[in-house]
Amino acid sequence: MAVQAQILKGTRDFLPERMILRQYVTGKLRDVFENFGFEPLDTPAIEYAEVLEGKYGDEADKLIYKFEDRGGRRIGLRYDLTVPLARVIGTHPDLARPFKRYQIAPVWRAEKPQKGRYREFWQCDVDTVGSASSLADAEVVCVAYDALRRLGFRHFKTKINSRKMLAAIAEYIGLSPDQAPAVYRAIDKLDKIGIDGVKEELAECGLNSPLISRLLDLLQVRGDADVVLAQLRTKLADSAMGAQGVDELDEVVRYLRWLGVSESNFEVDFSMVRGLDYYTGPIFETVVEEPKIGSICGGGRYDGLVGLFTNRPTPATGISLGLERIVDVLEELHLGGVPEMKTVTYALVTVFSQDTVGESLRAASELRAADIHTEVFLGKDKLGNQLRYASRKGIPFTIILGPDEIATGKAIVKNIATEEQVTIERAELVDWVLSKHEVLK
Repeated sequence: MAVQAQILKGTRDFLPERMILRQYVTGKLRDVFENFGFEPLDTPAIEYAEVLEGKYGDEADKLIYKFEDRGGRRIGLRYDLTVPLARVIGTHPDLARPFKRYQIAPVWRAEKPQKGRYREFWQCDVDTVGSASSLADAEVVCVAYDALRRLGFRHFKTKINSRKMLAAIAEYIGLSPDQAPAVYRAIDKLDKIGIDGVKEELAECGLNSPLISRLLDLLQVRGDADVVLAQLRTKLADSAMGAQGVDELDEVVRYLRWLGVSESNFEVDFSMVRGLDYYTGPIFETVVEEPKIGSICGGGRYDGLVGLFTNRPTPATGISLGLERIVDVLEELHLGGVPEMKTVTYALVTVFSQDTVGESLRAASELRAADIHTEVFLGKDKLGNQLRYASRKGIPFTIILGPDEIATGKAIVKNIATEEQVTIERAELVDWVLSKHEVLK
């Protein structure tokens, strides 16, 4: 019986054309990450369930894929790349500090699929472990800024807040500890449901009208980062936690300016919360202005997480870029910096007949030796079918070596897109193709 060809909801097959775009994006990201001195790391897709559990918060913990293997061990698929990094630090305590790593890999979450949200997706993370400096926080924000700019993004905004500020605000308005999580979730929806929607949710959390008004008065402080921080410094003057949070954010903003991050691409926003429990200091989230697809990257400082595996305080900060949403936006906006590539093959060497196949194979080997991606047509199809194959795949150039060309030391090169063809000296074939190939390199 035939097996039904289907995949699980929230997962996808990536056919070559889309994989080429994804590899282009990850290649650009890798270049930026390494340009800042972050080094590659990889970790297993599966971890002991206890490594993952209790790190993200009650709601997120429900989304971890967990199972028991044949040896009776409780196993989980990694939910993100941050907790595995913390486990790595615990496993390898002799790593030089600060330890700067990047990782580009898939993660899994058992949530309801929707646009821009999948059960299996790739994250592209940079993290610094072992530095308490606000410069480390600013640097990872700058990495994301440079990466998005390199990919052609211009209209995006990185929102910056601090968990210390949120704690100070809770203290300022008189929230009880059991109210705080629900209130944070409500204010995190400000951009989605507006002020009136947040008011309703805050009322459902048990806040009375004076408390709601006091909170919204803080959340609506917007504008230039210096102005916002000055107002918050005044309003939270009696809070030691608030003063510390303002000082940290002030440092982050100052470092971002020195690093050359445009003021039009970041703002201090006290309604941005970030959902994971392990954050302890500055937090960041980047959104594009269109399309409305949600955040495309986010992160923050998590000074308590690594210590769970090392039994000693270890400062850490990082940011994660979501590959799926970045690719979705690139495709939807048709950003100019992304080349239109349907195939990795640059040249197809045709096979005129079995008598000429040796010369076709020699030509292909020469082109490959020059680092030109080259196919030789497989099969005994007529030349017309071989040209149609190249056209369907989007291969830029087709090389024809028939008996006449071989006898006279020539080669025909056809541009599939324009249908123009030239006859060149066979000895000049590699240099001619290379001269065209430089455009795509």
